[in-house]
Amino acid sequence: MSHVQTPPGRAATERVDGALLGRLRELGVDADASSRRLAEYAYDASNYRVSPVAVVFPRNVDEVVATVRACRETGTPLTARGGGTSMAGNAIGPGVVLDFSRHLNRIRGVDEAAGTVDVDPGVVLADLTRRVEEVTDGRATFAPDPSSKTRATVGGSIGNDACGNHSVRYGRTSDHVQEIDVVTVDGARLTAHRTGLRATDPDDRVSIARAAELTTSLRRLAQDNLATFRLELGRIQRQVSGYHLEHLLPEREFDVARALVGSEGTCAVVVGARMTLVPKPATALLVCLGYDDIVDAARDVTTILEFSPAAVEGTDEAIVETMRFRRGPDSVLGLPAGHAWLFVDLDGDDAAAVAAEADRLLVRLATDGRLVEGRAVPDLGHRASLWRVREDGAGLSSRLAGGGESWPGWEDSAVSPNRLADYLGDLRLLLAEHGLTGVMYGHFGAGCLHIRITYDLRTEQGRTVFRAFTRAAARLVVRHGGSLSGEHGDGRARSELLPLMYSADLLAAFQHYRRLWDPVGILNLGSMTEPDAFDAHLALEGVPARDWRTSFDLRAVGAGSEPTEATASAPDPWVHAVQGCIGVGRCRADTGGVMCPSYRATRDEKDSTRGRARVLQDMVRGARTTGDGWRSPEVREALDLCLSCKACATDCPAGVDMATYKAEFFDHYYRRRLRPASHFSLGWLPRWLVLTGRVAPLVNAVLATPLGKLAAVAGGLTTKRRLPRFAPADAWCREVAAAGVSPAGAHGDRDAGAVLFIDTFTRGFRPEVAGAAARVLAGAGEPVTCAADACCGLTWISTGQLDTARKRLAKAAAALDDGTNRPIVVVEPSCAAALHTDLPELVPTEQARRVAARVRSFATHVAERAATGWTPAPGRPVPERVVLQTHCHEYSAFGAGPQRAALTAAGVQQIHDATGCCGVAGNFGFEAQHHEISMQVAENALAPALRESGPGAVVLTDGFSCARQIEQLDSTRSGRHLAQILDPGAPVHAGAATPISDDPTNGNEDTP
Repeated sequence: MSHVQTPPGRAATERVDGALLGRLRELGVDADASSRRLAEYAYDASNYRVSPVAVVFPRNVDEVVATVRACRETGTPLTARGGGTSMAGNAIGPGVVLDFSRHLNRIRGVDEAAGTVDVDPGVVLADLTRRVEEVTDGRATFAPDPSSKTRATVGGSIGNDACGNHSVRYGRTSDHVQEIDVVTVDGARLTAHRTGLRATDPDDRVSIARAAELTTSLRRLAQDNLATFRLELGRIQRQVSGYHLEHLLPEREFDVARALVGSEGTCAVVVGARMTLVPKPATALLVCLGYDDIVDAARDVTTILEFSPAAVEGTDEAIVETMRFRRGPDSVLGLPAGHAWLFVDLDGDDAAAVAAEADRLLVRLATDGRLVEGRAVPDLGHRASLWRVREDGAGLSSRLAGGGESWPGWEDSAVSPNRLADYLGDLRLLLAEHGLTGVMYGHFGAGCLHIRITYDLRTEQGRTVFRAFTRAAARLVVRHGGSLSGEHGDGRARSELLPLMYSADLLAAFQHYRRLWDPVGILNLGSMTEPDAFDAHLALEGVPARDWRTSFDLRAVGAGSEPTEATASAPDPWVHAVQGCIGVGRCRADTGGVMCPSYRATRDEKDSTRGRARVLQDMVRGARTTGDGWRSPEVREALDLCLSCKACATDCPAGVDMATYKAEFFDHYYRRRLRPASHFSLGWLPRWLVLTGRVAPLVNAVLATPLGKLAAVAGGLTTKRRLPRFAPADAWCREVAAAGVSPAGAHGDRDAGAVLFIDTFTRGFRPEVAGAAARVLAGAGEPVTCAADACCGLTWISTGQLDTARKRLAKAAAALDDGTNRPIVVVEPSCAAALHTDLPELVPTEQARRVAARVRSFATHVAERAATGWTPAPGRPVPERVVLQTHCHEYSAFGAGPQRAALTAAGVQQIHDATGCCGVAGNFGFEAQHHEISMQVAENALAPALRESGPGAVVLTDGFSCARQIEQLDSTRSGRHLAQILDPGAPVHAGAATPISDDPTNGNEDTP
């Protein structure tokens, strides 16, 4: 096996690129060669970066054939890609990248009788499973379930022979392939099946001839290597490294389909597949087992396997601690004592029998003496939280709560399960020998270990350690009878190391097999045979040193407030922050959590958190794709559809906070440049509210005339959305006073139990909510002080006017720092989040940190009080049904649970979560150029929830922007703040809210 040749010079490459793009246009294929797109697709979830020359999103198989033909004619490499979640570098390449996930993603038919499903390669695994279970009424399912199943595709799973959490029971993707439709480099359309190969179209003579020729050659290859294939391949369950040529043996009935699985796109382009289904057990029970040590856990695996589990997954405490650090203590529920854990899934047809089996397992393990604590987890909520810890392991382990970072590279080696504990013990010694630490998790029941390692890939010294350790680790796993790869494939990460695992004869057979399929050598270069060096094309290498001055304090921190030693030698904080995205792609999932709302609306990589992060990573590299740094129009374009919802700061396992990065970039990009009009009309909104409050009736009257639309256009606002009515300046004071609370300022009564912060939005648009909040807090039996003489600076943050935002926040910190620890209860959740999160990052002082630690959203405070035994709205009838729209910033800063907990404590019986961004997200939905996408985002969750809930349900929208979207979607309803629902002094409201008045004052002149 040898390295590929040095690529041609830039001038020669540009000639090839031009010829390719011209040929694609002639063939009617739309190829995107924009610099932003090339940056997005230069990465997958691995350590590598290889920039393509174009990206194609084929709409049908004919476009795939045309693209392959153009690449062959011009000698351009071609890489097929699904969700782009490969951890071995299998989904990036130097030529054309074919992304199947955008258009070729149909489920063509489920045949329950035959036990098969016919799919396009771009179908997401979780979507496939959901569809199969719907069609079969839960009788059957699709088995492979890797942790990335919410964004990984069938084509990618075929390419890598993906497995998943339940592989103990169901094996690998290759165990579930019936037929695979492919396009070869010469344009033939073939179908590989369980006993051979045929032309996909029985009337296609060219493909018939190619199928016959290839069949003859493959049979000869198998016959010439009978002993080699039998002795070296298929030795353990997770032997994924290399080609799976044992399936070509006579005793395997010449199974060409299964031999193609795991070929990583190096042989042909997958354009369709028939996959097999499995029966779905009627019941399942998770058993969670706690151990002192990950090796102790591995030693119990062989015992656990005697109980025929469907899954045996392992994780360690570093991942659990990071989950709790990032998403709150309630994000991990039902975990027994220990420092390492196994998640064991037992299933069957009878729930009682499964529970009894779980009891027997626990008794057996307790007798063996390694188990610290074990418990069955019947609660579905607890079970979901535990599985999420495991499924987010790759991202959580990359940026740990205790500080530092870790990377893939040796992340999925495998041994026989009975060798796993010994292998882990030896691997830990090897890590220590090289001064490294590994965060371990994985498919313990199948002997497959995932590990993230604290490599320093930015320095030559660190890369020297990486090279030495990786070679030593490869030799170690081979000594244990294992495989370099147990799931993710060899790719760029391990292909160079295959000679340590396989004989020269087998390697020669691998190379011959690949050339039979791809004689011109253009498919997925750099992997399998003729590999690139595993330390070539590292994404962290070659990033130039530069002082990227930022307004936000982006220094990496651990569980404390100070930068950690592990990150002290890291690059500039801005570089370190944007390199946090490691490509796991959870932002491309359409279920679970809130991110990424724009991607869920457009299904385009450029609108995902990952896509934006990759463009920023190219920016700090000084890559030609985004070479203007802070002034780069490509980066500005990439960030345009980010709603600044901040959901990624919580939902992204690696903690990427794109809203912060967007604000920072805009701050630099627009310095000494003309800003959009909306940055003044909306960005300066708190200033305008001071003026409009003095003449609110007049302003509202003018806005109700055609002049209102002219004002909107002048301010860069959409005319398709009704502007809110402005409240008189003193309306909120009268509301609070009527509730028996004096608006005397935060320092007014230091013996008060809480400070009620009346934010700018509430003062300017919803003063009635201030009164309701004051009455609720007063009803909790705690003295309340009111504060309203500060601003959180949110509108300046979201438009990237950070000098002003910092000044506003510094004044807010000074106003609110009263020398007590009283909670500061903020009515508007976006303002609460700004004071809680952005304040200490923009004003990194002890005073700011003190104030931020005291800040609560209104819902969080109510939930905390309810947890101590207080009943919200005692004696007050509450709605039977509530549609809950949690503001994105509340979700990010305070979690998804407080509003539900408060409603439950108040006695609300039916709560329907409209989980997802409403689409307005502060400025975004009011800006003219973003109105359409804002409404598309609403269709992700909120609009369907409104349609399904019916007119009798109250809609809870603590966020002002969410309330505006409700009114836009349904003029007969308006969102209600939690304070209004719980308000003991307000009239009882039935389901639908009163429509907004056409009165220009909107009822704001008089206290309700």
